Amino acid sequence: MSPILAANIWEMMHGGSTHLPIALMLISAVFDGLGRVIRPDRLKEQFHAAGFFTLIAGALATFPAVLSGLVLARWDIGGTGPLFWHHVFIWPSFTLLLGLSVWRLIVRTKRSRAGLLVYLAFAVLAAVLVSAAGFWGGEILLGGS
Repeated sequence: MSPILAANIWEMMHGGSTHLPIALMLISAVFDGLGRVIRPDRLKEQFHAAGFFTLIAGALATFPAVLSGLVLARWDIGGTGPLFWHHVFIWPSFTLLLGLSVWRLIVRTKRSRAGLLVYLAFAVLAAVLVSAAGFWGGEILLGGS
């Protein structure tokens, strides 16, 4: 396989694998936010369950995206220009996503009201960070045009 074809495969894998975890992370925050404000307890728990499962699925889906991105960056976790800014936002969002997932796996439904608010604040922060990382990923792909 030629290096050009190999690079193209990694580019396609990275491009295709990044959107699912981003969408699942954002939707998870929305579901949990709705679960916080909805009144009926049964509906509240269903939103929190949906938030839990989309968060865990999003966390699992990050691994192909991160692996393919590292291959494309030749294992450089810093970089320069748009790649640097992409990494400035992607590593904290990746860490937050994994941390939030572990927290949810441990706590499950035994969360306090204050714990849920702290969780939601970090989920919103992770959503903002991953959105900024996606912007800079687009800048890498499109070259600022």
